[in-house]
Amino acid sequence: MVKAVIFDMFETLVTHYRTGFYFGENIAKDMGISEKKFREIWDTTDDDRTIGKLTFEDTIKTIMEANGISSEEILKTIVENRVFFKRKVFAQLDEDVLDMLKSLKDAGVKIALISNCFSEEVGVIKESALFSFFDVTMLSYEQGVKKPDLEIYRRAMQALGVEASECLYVGDGGSHELEAAFEAGMKPLQAKWFLKENNRSNPKVYDQFQGLEKPQDLLSYIK
Repeated sequence: MVKAVIFDMFETLVTHYRTGFYFGENIAKDMGISEKKFREIWDTTDDDRTIGKLTFEDTIKTIMEANGISSEEILKTIVENRVFFKRKVFAQLDEDVLDMLKSLKDAGVKIALISNCFSEEVGVIKESALFSFFDVTMLSYEQGVKKPDLEIYRRAMQALGVEASECLYVGDGGSHELEAAFEAGMKPLQAKWFLKENNRSNPKVYDQFQGLEKPQDLLSYIK
């Protein structure tokens, strides 16, 4: 019997691709340097930013200093733009996703979130309309551990008070999350409804796992 569903956040419950985004190339442009120069430091900080060792603002300061840029105005602009675009993502929630979450609640199924996220995303996630649906939230920035480490899955199950066999895990498949959920003993399902909207890379379909073409398809697994 399914007692809980654990969700990924980005490209599962929300998507960047309907609202525009503010990623590395955009930040580098506002900083006045090449994307290559920007990524020389930015890409090396991904793990530390994900597990709470570095904030977005401190990372940007480090990159600016390394490139001889001293401007509080530029720093302020970049931080504000990053949060603005993250808020836009949560301002345009998919009605089918909301209906699916409401149906799970009505069925008495517990709902959890495991999200690899950064400092600038934590507040945006918590202030979103989605946050009230979650019985448990495991944000990597706060937990100090990220997917696909099995520890973050174990913490979610413990907080939910369920066994792995009673859990579904739903995600688009990034960060090897589906493989880790399977290893943890859950039933992984690939959320495919936003895949076709990814205009930055070729989305991957995981044939070894069952897929959900639309959010309501998940409800057929709730028995």
